[in-house]
Amino acid sequence: MPPEGPAWLDQGWLHVWLPYAQMKHAAVPLPVVATEGVRIRLADGRELIDGIASWWTACHGYNHPHIRQAVERQLAALPHVMFGGLAHEQPYRLAARLAALLPGDLDRVFFTESGSVAVEVAIKMAVQYGLNRGLRGRSKVLAFRGGYHGDTIATMAVCDPEEGMHSHFGGLLPENVIADLPRDAAGLAALDALLQRRGPEIAAILVEPLVQGAGGMLFHEPEVLRRLRDLAERHDVLLIFDEIFTGFGRTGSMFACQQAGVVPDILTLSKGLTGGTLPLAATVASASVFEGFWSDDPGHALMHGPTYMGTALGCAAANATLDLFETEPRLQQVAAIEAQLKRELEPCRTLPGVRDVRVLGAIGVVELEAIRDLAALKRRFVAAGVWVRPFRNIVYLTPAFTIALDELSVLTGAIATVLGEG
Repeated sequence: MPPEGPAWLDQGWLHVWLPYAQMKHAAVPLPVVATEGVRIRLADGRELIDGIASWWTACHGYNHPHIRQAVERQLAALPHVMFGGLAHEQPYRLAARLAALLPGDLDRVFFTESGSVAVEVAIKMAVQYGLNRGLRGRSKVLAFRGGYHGDTIATMAVCDPEEGMHSHFGGLLPENVIADLPRDAAGLAALDALLQRRGPEIAAILVEPLVQGAGGMLFHEPEVLRRLRDLAERHDVLLIFDEIFTGFGRTGSMFACQQAGVVPDILTLSKGLTGGTLPLAATVASASVFEGFWSDDPGHALMHGPTYMGTALGCAAANATLDLFETEPRLQQVAAIEAQLKRELEPCRTLPGVRDVRVLGAIGVVELEAIRDLAALKRRFVAAGVWVRPFRNIVYLTPAFTIALDELSVLTGAIATVLGEG
């Protein structure tokens, strides 16, 4: 059925291909005309409180004036220029700031436009690092069940293989090594044995630190990361942390790895990097990994370079985002959100069909036994005045860090009410 809405929606509906949607049965998207703070304004005048910050990106809320002004200034001066052979201020400033902010010796920044590509670059770095050292055959990545790292070919190949979204592509994807996270002594011993057997094939271990996001908002303890660091060193493989979701305060610290006191060899960033305004991602390598490419041999160079690498507009937004983390109390706000989510979501534990309630930083999760009608549940949240996007068997909140306490209570109250109605 064609939509009944603004002319642009009516016309474009016949030509747009939506994400993660069977187009034959896809619901018509809600037409948005404006955003402000944590609110989404629809064409019919309704406002929704956004509970997921546009796929976890808008950490400062929408339309923050500092980010907007930075992008406007950059647009007037230099919107874009190629990164090959030319330099401009914003990405160079941003690289230096990220290196100063990240732990340890993570100090070489490679810019891309999306999180999936940042992970692909990390994999490419890890494999070529081994080749540059004369280690042949290390072409695989050890990743984990429950993990999600993107939708491109290489990243699908390091996601949970049982995750239905990518299961159609088994014959296309390169084979990697997928294991269980070492949550206890037995898991550690099993992973150690796996690395003993297959270590010569493995270039790197890849994990989302503390929270496996799109795999189901699955949490693990900081000790898991310390175990992985020890295993990586014991078996001479690199350790990659995918902080695309967890970076920039989402778990309560600026970067999730800081809670474990662990420094990876390579780290990926995106999502909150620009505060939800423009596409930008980064793959950050340690000094020792970078040294593996420092050579008189041209063949040892990392041969990668996206067209919009180091985009001036995106980097201007990212620099403004870092300004806000420096000047506004973001981590204190996350701590307050965490306390409120724990308090206000905990009663959901007693509702029929609820399996678990868990909170970390500005992430609140109500896990259900099952969601029978996902589309109907989404409609009920919209009717309650909130933008909440359950998936699989979870209903979750990842709000902007700037959300007011009463706005957050509207979100938690809607979850309790809607789930309580069955």
